[in-house]
Amino acid sequence: MRIIQPPQPGEYPPYAIMYMKLLPTDGLILKHLQDNFDMVKELIYSLPENMLYHRYAPGKWSIKETLVHIIDDERIFAYRALSFARNEKNNLIGFDQDSYATYSDADNRALDNIFEEYKAVRRSTIALFNGLPDDAFDRMGHGTGTANDATVRALAYHIAGHELHHVNIIKDKYLERK
Repeated sequence: MRIIQPPQPGEYPPYAIMYMKLLPTDGLILKHLQDNFDMVKELIYSLPENMLYHRYAPGKWSIKETLVHIIDDERIFAYRALSFARNEKNNLIGFDQDSYATYSDADNRALDNIFEEYKAVRRSTIALFNGLPDDAFDRMGHGTGTANDATVRALAYHIAGHELHHVNIIKDKYLERK
């Protein structure tokens, strides 16, 4: 897999530093995306089924809803990466993650079905970034307002860091500490 150097500050919105800090700086982000998928799948399948519906506080997502949120976010940010790589000049709209979670009906989906989608999206994301021309990674695109501008490279790292962020929440808030 290709090497994609980590983004520098200014290539991503300020809030995304929380994702960037979770990732190695070796440039092997596509390998990390694959390894992270395998790690998430192993972690989730090790849990008892009733844990998949647990909410650590009122109004918080279940683990199944969190998984579908990770998939939705990846699909949306991969689309942004494609748009920015192709030099889209229009600002791309954001999305209401809570509404997406509510209408995902994730708790009524089989875990195998969720991971089938997760795997397909992940393979597509890796293929997208693996196939982009080298000069595409430096292109800056625009979200809603300049506070959401990012380079294509930063979006690859956002996807991986966002996933790890939620894995950390699952480990810290849903699972018992030992």
